[in-house]
Amino acid sequence: MSQKHVIALHGGAGVNPDRDYAEVEEHLGVLVHVCEAMLADGEDAIDTVEHAVAQMEQSGLYVAGRGSAPNGAGIVECDAAIMDGARLRAGGICAAPGIALPIRAARAVLEHTPYVLLAGEGARAFAIERGMELVEEPDAHYRLPVGVEREETLRLDEGLAHGTVGAVALDRNGALAAATSTGGLLGKRAGRVGDTPITGIGNWADSEVAVSCTGIGEAFIYAGGARTLAAHVALAGESLDQAGQALLHAVARHGGDGGLIAVDRSGTVTMPFNSAGMKRALAGSELQTVVRIL
Repeated sequence: MSQKHVIALHGGAGVNPDRDYAEVEEHLGVLVHVCEAMLADGEDAIDTVEHAVAQMEQSGLYVAGRGSAPNGAGIVECDAAIMDGARLRAGGICAAPGIALPIRAARAVLEHTPYVLLAGEGARAFAIERGMELVEEPDAHYRLPVGVEREETLRLDEGLAHGTVGAVALDRNGALAAATSTGGLLGKRAGRVGDTPITGIGNWADSEVAVSCTGIGEAFIYAGGARTLAAHVALAGESLDQAGQALLHAVARHGGDGGLIAVDRSGTVTMPFNSAGMKRALAGSELQTVVRIL
């Protein structure tokens, strides 16, 4: 059994340098410590990333879960994905209304269906079947996340304000996992789906690397996303840093910005971004804990 373990978190690359993110920084610091302790105690990577993302969804501090804004039709639609690199199994939901913790529903898709992705009302019906917590009173449940102003939620795709949360982990057995969740672009058109729930684009984990992306989803889709990063490492022999930067350069060529977190089986981590900042945290058995916004 390997004794090394690593957890990395992101709370989205949609950062405004002029706003105060002290509450987010504190939350990430506590959460990364809890997740690192889980891994140290022998918790599996897949369970740890699910826990991390569920906590970020529940907090309402980020553009995911409680922090998701209504789309142009006034309805909150969420996307989420999770992947277990040890089993090469994934699950996701997209454009799903009224699910309190979307990452829990994504995990249920992984564990209890032969599918990879469920959408819209079908995803909600599945969540109900699995006994998931639903949002009964949207006005009371949802809140604006830290750093987001009301007018930004009314742009209907203008400016493409965005946010996402994610986690990647290496556990003591050498298994890798990734989880990602988002409320999508602020004021997005109803039914819009970005990169987050698409396995291999916004989220990926295999036996070599785990990746979670954040940013303008359309640009990440055009750039090839998380599995392209994994291919750069596995096939081109690039370092994790080189592969991460290559993906972000491709994202920029498609007019997008954002960032990503990735960890490989040796415990190496990269957390690059080409936006004004990215809410991020890192901890591990042989690493100094890092919590940063800019």
